[in-house]
Amino acid sequence: MAQLTRFLAFLTFFVIYAGHCQQVGVLKYGGGGDWYSNPTALPNLIQFCNENIDTKLDAKPETIEVGSVSIYQFPLIHMTGHGNVFFTNEEAENLRNYLLSGGFLHIDDNYGMEPYVRRELKKVFPNRNLEEVGADHPIFSQKFNFENGLPKIHEHDGKRPQALGIFEEGRLILLFTYESDLGDGWEDPEVHNDPEDVRLKALQMGANIVEYAFKN
Repeated sequence: MAQLTRFLAFLTFFVIYAGHCQQVGVLKYGGGGDWYSNPTALPNLIQFCNENIDTKLDAKPETIEVGSVSIYQFPLIHMTGHGNVFFTNEEAENLRNYLLSGGFLHIDDNYGMEPYVRRELKKVFPNRNLEEVGADHPIFSQKFNFENGLPKIHEHDGKRPQALGIFEEGRLILLFTYESDLGDGWEDPEVHNDPEDVRLKALQMGANIVEYAFKN
């Protein structure tokens, strides 16, 4: 039954992807965390991608709920926030089928998500753990090269930035960026007053994520 569910999900993804392959979704999740934070981040990243890596992404990302069948419209879904995250069992199953059928989830910790993300991902993939994504992974050498891996954008707890992932048959299907805060670097300049070179690094890394998700 599980195999049949994944197969049907794959067919749904394939059919919808063919007609809607230029959209990015924002994941709306339960638990009270601010899934809607960084409102200018994705529109700025989308504009940067369209201008620099030849994408034709819709200018405005679309909000999508974890348990919705519409999740299969999006080759790439972005998730962020500061606090609690909660998936029902049905939502976890839907997210698992989405990822196994070709989707990609980028979770960017805006600060404070990490323990909740780890807990809820155990519902999605009970037998898997987040693995560190090495600096030699292709996601760091798409259009832009990051020899040292994930860049540090904002300082929170003095920890090094970490790219953590879940893989399926060698393909990275979920990326959790922790202690980096890429989304803050994507926001309008006046929001965080980041230097331009810091914002550029964040946007370039974001473009690499988009490019990898759409190509793989």
